Amino acid sequence: MNYNVELKLKNKTESYAFGQVAAQANGAAWLKCGNTVILATVVIDETDFVDEDFLPLTVQYVEKSYAAGKFPGGFIKRETKPSDFETLTSRVVDRSLRPLFPKGFANPIQITVMVLSADAEADLQVLALNAASAALYVSDVDIFNSVSAVRVAKIDGEIVINPTLSQLGESTLDLYLAGSKEDMLMIEMQTIGSDTLEIVDAAMVDPMADMGGGIQSIPVRLSNAMSEDELIRILALAQAELCDANTAYENAFKPHAKSPFELKTVVTEINAEMVEYVRTNHTEDLKWGINQMAKTERSTALRTIRKTIMAEKPQWDEHELKKAIESVKRSMVRAQILDEKVRADGRALNEVRPIRIETNVLPSAHASALFTRGETQALVVLTLGGAKDAQMFENLTDSGTQSEAFMVHYNFPGFSVGEPSPIGAPRRRELGHGNLAKRALEGACVRNGQTIRLVSEILESNGSSSMATVCGGYMALRAGDIEMADPIAGVAMGMVSEGGRHAILTDIMGLEDHDGDLDFKVAGSKEGITAMQMDIKLGGIHLDVLKEALYQAAEARAHIIDIMVSSEEHIKLNDGTLPSTDLFHIDPSLIGDIIGQAGKTIREIIERFDVTIDIDKKKGSIKLTGKNRDGLRGARDHIEGIVSGNTPVEKVEYKVGDVVKGKVKKIVDFGAFIELPGGVDGLIHISKLSDSHVSRVSDVIKEGDELMVEVVEFKGNKIGLGRAK
Repeated sequence: MNYNVELKLKNKTESYAFGQVAAQANGAAWLKCGNTVILATVVIDETDFVDEDFLPLTVQYVEKSYAAGKFPGGFIKRETKPSDFETLTSRVVDRSLRPLFPKGFANPIQITVMVLSADAEADLQVLALNAASAALYVSDVDIFNSVSAVRVAKIDGEIVINPTLSQLGESTLDLYLAGSKEDMLMIEMQTIGSDTLEIVDAAMVDPMADMGGGIQSIPVRLSNAMSEDELIRILALAQAELCDANTAYENAFKPHAKSPFELKTVVTEINAEMVEYVRTNHTEDLKWGINQMAKTERSTALRTIRKTIMAEKPQWDEHELKKAIESVKRSMVRAQILDEKVRADGRALNEVRPIRIETNVLPSAHASALFTRGETQALVVLTLGGAKDAQMFENLTDSGTQSEAFMVHYNFPGFSVGEPSPIGAPRRRELGHGNLAKRALEGACVRNGQTIRLVSEILESNGSSSMATVCGGYMALRAGDIEMADPIAGVAMGMVSEGGRHAILTDIMGLEDHDGDLDFKVAGSKEGITAMQMDIKLGGIHLDVLKEALYQAAEARAHIIDIMVSSEEHIKLNDGTLPSTDLFHIDPSLIGDIIGQAGKTIREIIERFDVTIDIDKKKGSIKLTGKNRDGLRGARDHIEGIVSGNTPVEKVEYKVGDVVKGKVKKIVDFGAFIELPGGVDGLIHISKLSDSHVSRVSDVIKEGDELMVEVVEFKGNKIGLGRAK
């Protein structure tokens, strides 16, 4: 491949080839970075137009298994359904490029990004956007504004721009920023914490903690949230990097750009006569309708106004009138916010809607929370499991199969917004909202080896159901007795900006999302931010405005957290269904006493207290999981009694010649395993089952049979048995 452009950027080099592949596309870019190769193409339908008020842009990011020398997983050895990572990356690229297109752009346009070769250390989301933007820049579509992405990590307190995946794995911050030379267009951010408690010397925290005999350490967890001031400083660094990168891109790509064809934008003409008639005759009616508290009441009021006018002007086109009313309504909503500092539902600009919280409303679930904020309602349900319940997955850059032990699944049925639509597979929006809530909560959650699944069923939606999922998710975790480093809440912020004036809105509802200029979701604790997502409708946002929004969001989070913490005091656990977990540590040298000879002691503990036990022999950590707290408490007391010497441990030893009664535990082709008294297992070979020849073990004995056996030999720790005479 003959590369036309080579750019040395922060911590990486990108090489681009133009005009050598996919020549029939409107634009194509072949990007190489390390061993990663990505092809991005842009195709536009120049003859078709979409007569609707939305941009007909489709972005598809596709990973090819051969890119990493792999076969597709599963029964079918061909790429089929896109993975969650592919879907989320498509969404990231779409949201970053969408602000570039002019209002009224009506030609269907498809951007395809294909990963053809994958480096194990490559940040494919960053490279995907850079390749897509390059293909759009050199295409014959009349857009000459470069957009690129930068990833920022924080490793050992140091900021790292464009980290490798290995470096990102050591980071406490994952910030993805997309923008042009001048503006930030899209932000996704999360802070990263460990999935278990930090283990520290007990004496550092409690001098009496080691008095129980062998308990060496205790778990603690520190907040992983990032302060607003620190985030602003990091965003300023990232924005400076974006400015430099996009300047380099535009200078390098300009000679390879095709001559643009004239874009035909479809500007929706609003009937001026209808607009004037609505303003003159129905302003008060419209204002009354806008200021109705309930979403359904507001919609009914606007529909009534339209029907009234149609009765007055039957010759008018009702579809045109609807657009005219929408135009007047939008202007009134925005003017009321900017001029009167009052919102459509009567709230102040920084006011959060009323909140109601109920916990464990589902008696058979492990835990649940019903979180209602205004007309947005999320039922979040918690299910707890062990390591085997984790979701297995493998990304293209992974060396092997990974396990996802913290999951948030978000569902948005049509009835939540009064639409008669069927429930189907999760779409991009649902995957994106679930991923945002997961990033907000995961870093503050103390899993202790558990697998956690949160499912958010949106029952009603009028603004920011994703942030209701965060709040409901925290409450469901606490209703399931899951320890959290900090209370975590989320709030959606908006903005209205005109003529140099702007107003930041807290806890936006659907009307303000539709008629406003910003959708900005912030989640975190009172200490700072754990996750953030921002989409710009204006074409960009400056840091000073962003800083104002972050501080206002912090006040709202604190208000919501106070309500949630107060609600925690009234939680009643579902003791009948909620599995319990306990993690503690002992001297690793004493693990053998807990296991016992051939596992006898640990089996007795499991059967007696109805628990499962996971042991890390090197660290001396013991994790108990049980169906009830009494069994869990009894098992821990028993284990600590063994450690301290207060609980006797039976030890059974055998010698050659001993004759005992055993129980057939398992039959194999060459003999049978016999469980001896004391929980010790031995093997009797098929040749020693009878004095005569035996063809099949099952012809002589069955599993569960009892028989007298004699210890005939030892091979290491294995006991050889014979049939007693």
